[in-house]
Amino acid sequence: MELLQIAFLALVQGITEFLPISSSAHLILVPVITGWEDQGLAFDVAVHGGTLLAVLLYFRHEVGRMTVATFGSLRGDWTPDAKLAWAVVLGTLPVVVAGLLLKGYVEGPLRAPLVIATTTIVFGLLLWWADVHGRRARDEYTVSWRDAVLVGLAQAIALIPGVSRSGITITAGLLLGLTREGAARFSFLLSIPTLLASTVLVTRDLLQAAEPVDWSALAIGFALAAVSAYLCIHYFIRLLSRTGMLPYVIYRLVLGAVLFYLFW
Repeated sequence: MELLQIAFLALVQGITEFLPISSSAHLILVPVITGWEDQGLAFDVAVHGGTLLAVLLYFRHEVGRMTVATFGSLRGDWTPDAKLAWAVVLGTLPVVVAGLLLKGYVEGPLRAPLVIATTTIVFGLLLWWADVHGRRARDEYTVSWRDAVLVGLAQAIALIPGVSRSGITITAGLLLGLTREGAARFSFLLSIPTLLASTVLVTRDLLQAAEPVDWSALAIGFALAAVSAYLCIHYFIRLLSRTGMLPYVIYRLVLGAVLFYLFW
């Protein structure tokens, strides 16, 4: 892989993983626009690992407190951090079950460009509706078991390409009355076990494929994905109260229209 391809793909992964704009739609557009061949499983492992490192570093204090609090909850000490930790666990279960049951179907017919164009637009409009009509009165520490399950079910819908994992979980959070920042922070915390599982699964596929490894490309991709993802999380949360979701909704509508234009 050339340096330009490495950098571009790593930045696409790092940015689109956390913005509510659909990474799968971008990964379809990249080869169409550039003519590049598939980057391979090894590179996928590297950039997924980079985004996982970014979210762990950004929420390192929260993750540390939540980890300690989880053990405390086993002794009956239900602190806000413990409740949030178990909400993340509970919210992860639906996507795990759905992923195991629907893996073949999701990786097959649903990867059609026109399906992705449709979901990019439809769930973009739903994000806008939730942002306008949500009460925005609670933070992530108020997430109940019911809230966690509903956001988790929403995350399972994101197995359909074009929906956007961060987009649909933020949408669900807003509809449940979370603030923009609270919905985003819970969405990003929820991404940690999901990204970890994704990285492990892609690594397993890589080991089975036994393809040659370009270690320098992997190192550059990992680093760029980690840095871009960290900055993306930081500025997305910081700017949310001023920008709202409208810029991302407009972007999704344009992106969906471009996909329809290219593949209709």
